[in-house]
Amino acid sequence: MQKIYQRRKMKRELAVLAVIGIALTGCSAQSVAPKTGENAASSSASKLEVAMLLAGSASDGGFMESGFNGLQRAHDQLGVEISYKEGVEPEKAALESALDELASSGVDMVIAHGGQNAEAAKTVAQRFPETMFVVTQANVTGPNLSSYEVLQEESAWLAGAAAGLLTETNVVGHMSGIRPIPGLKGRAAFVDGVAHTNPQATVLSNFSGDQDDIELSRKIAVAEIEEGADYIFTMLNAGRPGVTQAIQETGRARQFGNVRDFTQDDAKVFAGSAVADSGAAAFAAVKDLVGGTFQAGSSHHIGLENPDAVRLTLSEDIPQEVRAKINDLATKIAADEITVRTEYTGPEFDVK
Repeated sequence: MQKIYQRRKMKRELAVLAVIGIALTGCSAQSVAPKTGENAASSSASKLEVAMLLAGSASDGGFMESGFNGLQRAHDQLGVEISYKEGVEPEKAALESALDELASSGVDMVIAHGGQNAEAAKTVAQRFPETMFVVTQANVTGPNLSSYEVLQEESAWLAGAAAGLLTETNVVGHMSGIRPIPGLKGRAAFVDGVAHTNPQATVLSNFSGDQDDIELSRKIAVAEIEEGADYIFTMLNAGRPGVTQAIQETGRARQFGNVRDFTQDDAKVFAGSAVADSGAAAFAAVKDLVGGTFQAGSSHHIGLENPDAVRLTLSEDIPQEVRAKINDLATKIAADEITVRTEYTGPEFDVK
C-alpha cells in the first residue's frame, strides 16, 4: 500500500552541518539553481522542499529505512522541508506515477531512493525541467538529473573476504530479492571477495524476487544451509528476519548483514555487516542543494575512504588475525590497489 507523508519545519534551529566527503565525477556537469530562481546558497534552507520516493517501507530495517533516515537527517540538520512516498511497487509504471505525483507538488528536489528508479526517473525528469531529480545507488544523469551512490560493493567485497577466511565448510551463501544494478554489483563483489581469500570456496547465490518476504527468505536460507553454507551474506530488506530464523532453527550458520551494522542487533547471529549507509547519498544531495553546489548531470560516489558511510563491521568474537587482514584489504581498496569486480557470471542457486 502506498503512503505519502509531509513534514514541515516550524522554526529554524541552529545546527552543526554534518560534512560528508564525496568524490565528484563528470566534468561536463553544470551547477543548477533551484526552480525559484534564487541561489540556494543565499536563500533560506527552510524554503527548500525535498521529496523522496521509497519503493518499499520506510521502516524496513534495511535499505529503504537507511534512505529515509538520510532524508530525516537533512530535515533536522539542514532545515529543509521534507515529504516522502513509500510502499510503491518496484515496477517502472508505478515508479513513474509516484515520481510524477511528488514532482507535481512543487518541491525543489525529488530523490528516488534506489537503482530500480533509474529508468523511471529519466522519464519523469524530462516532464519537470525546473525540478532537480536525484537517483541514489545508480549511475544515471540528465539535464536536471544526478546520481549519488554509496559504493556498497566495496563493503560487500570485504564481507566476502571475511566469509572466505571464516568458513569451515568452504561453502558460503548470498541472498537478495530483486535485481537492481547496485544489488547485482554487490553480489559480484561479495563473490570476488570470497575468491580473493579462499579460491576453493563455493558461493550459493540466490535472488528470490522479493526483498521483504520473511517466510521465503527463511526457506531459501534453510536450503543454502542444508547445502553446506555456514556464512550467508544477506542483501535483503524486511525479509532479513527470515534468515535469522533459519540460522536459529538450524544452529549451523551465521549471517553477514548489509546497509547498517546488524552486529549491534545480534552478535551471535551476525558475524559482521557490510555497512553501506545509503542515507548518506540522500543527505549529500540535499546538502549540495542547500549549499548551492548541486550539479545536474553529474555522478557522485562515496566509498571506503568515508568509513562513516562504508565499512565492514565484525562481531567481537571474530579472530584478531581476520580483523587485521580485513583492515589491510580495506586500505588497499581505498588506495585503488585492489579492483573490486562488479560483474558475476557464475551459477544461480534456485530453490523450488
